[in-house]
Amino acid sequence: METGRTLPDRNLALELVRVTEAAALAAGRWMGRGDKEAVDRAAVEAMRLVLNTIRMDGIVVIGEGEKDQAPMLYNGERLGTGDPPEVDIAVDPVEGTTLLAQGQPNALSVVALAERGTMFFPGPIVYMDKIAVGPEAKGAIDIEAPVAVNLRNVARARGKDINDLTVVMLDRDRHKKLIEEVRRVGARIRLLPHGDVAGGLMTAMESTGIDILLGIGGSPEAVLTACALKCVGGEIQAKLWPRNEEERRKALDMGYDLNKIYTTDDLCAGQNIFFSATGITDGELLKGVRYFGGGARTETLVMRSKSGTVRRIEAVHRWDKLMQFSLIPFD
Repeated sequence: METGRTLPDRNLALELVRVTEAAALAAGRWMGRGDKEAVDRAAVEAMRLVLNTIRMDGIVVIGEGEKDQAPMLYNGERLGTGDPPEVDIAVDPVEGTTLLAQGQPNALSVVALAERGTMFFPGPIVYMDKIAVGPEAKGAIDIEAPVAVNLRNVARARGKDINDLTVVMLDRDRHKKLIEEVRRVGARIRLLPHGDVAGGLMTAMESTGIDILLGIGGSPEAVLTACALKCVGGEIQAKLWPRNEEERRKALDMGYDLNKIYTTDDLCAGQNIFFSATGITDGELLKGVRYFGGGARTETLVMRSKSGTVRRIEAVHRWDKLMQFSLIPFD
């Protein structure tokens, strides 16, 4: 009998688990050693090596390293075996390089894939102003509305009082006024030293206690956050935020609309998105890498938008097995 359904297709998200695990295992060796370049180099080399084993024709749209002059998975780099499917790739081999180098919480390794031509490229604009929520508050936010209105609407959508809400944002001087507005309304605040992909993801994970992300963070991170939230039914809105007149002029010359509100679908229009994040240091979202005498343990969050499936994968990696064939010096 014809049902109109198709057989399950290949879930690239499960292949991405190996990518973020490899980057986390390699970079985790540098936790607390104060060397950001070594952190990035280890993660990038491991991530590139494993991405190139995946049967896909991938192009990096959201790359790593330009902002900090670090080792790069550069924009436009082709990865994978060159076989179909054709995909856009967004990477952050270490989200929170400084966190990891200083031995602080919430460092992650992150990668996302979507259909070719569906990821937004922010060009010269390094930062975006953002508001993001999980699925319960989808449709309740407006980036151009006052903070009080957004918090009231999110509280209503989540069945809470405003003073029950927890807002997450980066701990930056540019957020001084925003912090004052949130405090005036009565919501609680969780300030992150780095890592607004983690902050955006926290809004969709009930166990973290985070209800909404506000404030200015990285433009590449906005695209990664959109990929993740689209997998779980959350929402992000963002506006380009030039740091200076030179950046503003360059964006206008390239045709960017600085008044445009970028929705989740604007940031990633794909309908078959794959996302993986592995913890490197412990955080609200994921446990960090745990090394033991003969190997290590990792925890990974892996998601796919088409099915809506969210998995947490705890893995044990044995050096005596892994190092027989791996080109990555995990041990």
